[in-house]
Amino acid sequence: MSRPRECPVEKFFPLVMTLPADSESLASDDVPETVAENLPTAPDVANVFLGGLLLLASLAACYLAAAVLLPIVVAFVLMLVLQPAMRILQRLHVPRFVAAILIIFVFFGALAGIGMMLSGPAASWAQKLPSGIPKLQERLSFLSEPIAAFQRLMSRADSLTQMSPQSGPLPVTLAGAGLSERLLDSTRAVVSEMLEIVLVLFFLLIAGDTFLRRLVEVLPRFKNKRQAVEISQQIESDISAYLMTITVMNLAVGIATGIAAALCGLGDPILWGSVAFLLNFVPILGPLMGVVIFLVAGLITIETLWLAVMPAALYLGIHITEGETITPMLLARRFTINPVLVIIALVFWYWMWGVPGAILATPMLAVTKIICDRIEALKPFGHFIEG
Repeated sequence: MSRPRECPVEKFFPLVMTLPADSESLASDDVPETVAENLPTAPDVANVFLGGLLLLASLAACYLAAAVLLPIVVAFVLMLVLQPAMRILQRLHVPRFVAAILIIFVFFGALAGIGMMLSGPAASWAQKLPSGIPKLQERLSFLSEPIAAFQRLMSRADSLTQMSPQSGPLPVTLAGAGLSERLLDSTRAVVSEMLEIVLVLFFLLIAGDTFLRRLVEVLPRFKNKRQAVEISQQIESDISAYLMTITVMNLAVGIATGIAAALCGLGDPILWGSVAFLLNFVPILGPLMGVVIFLVAGLITIETLWLAVMPAALYLGIHITEGETITPMLLARRFTINPVLVIIALVFWYWMWGVPGAILATPMLAVTKIICDRIEALKPFGHFIEG
């Protein structure tokens, strides 16, 4: 992580400086901290146990209340990204209410415009896919024998584990809603989540530093007040820098992939560049899915076999260059997170919240490390997260 910036608490929160100099809260901070740091302290088993129970309860709440909590977390992350634009508009003396509406309108309007622009090529590829399946099966015919052998092995293993040879699976009749009803329910859920994200994001942008000011007011000691401001500023700075860097690099990957798709004869470079741009937000799983998508698209579209493999190969090369060289160099001074924990967080939050959870896994892990590094009792956990 980068070295925390100097935090002028008195500049942003004058109320901190109005504390009496002879108060007990300030007197308690006069003890030299170097002495306390050198003394070995044993962990309190009761506190660790209670912290573990609190963590399990929080994760259970995140799982059960995903429909409510996920839009709030997405809105909070978007607020960190859009906060610099909000500050620029405030310097231009634009009221916070108008600035929040303008930023939300531009951001979501751009997303809607990109979606409408890509809907045409995506629909044409969806129509082309059924007719290309026979060609795909013909080109992948060399895999039929290994797949058949694996299926025979699995059926033999199932027959050995059955208690009675005559007993078979009981027929089960599922009565559920039709396809149109399920699509309607899914659309309704997506629209409601988007409305919740927009509403929460709007009020977060309007609130600004209100919650931080209230937190500083209720904290008893000057050290805690300064610590709260430092943590807040570090989270905003690091997460904004991380998301902006990732977005710019993903945009570069999308442009390079679109050019590669056009050179290979895949067609629709804007569509394939957008696919690469979006998939790159999901670490590891997204690029792997992208390789499969480009391989299938090449095998369906391009007649020559070695040229059909080129889009997937070029996409993989672009991703390795970006993901293993350029982006780590740009983020090395600001983010040093254990890659094993990144994978675990990715899998866990994908299981919890799906694709949005996988996208939010790394920012949430970074926020956890920033908080742990600045709270004395949690510093061992921050050191454990560090790469």
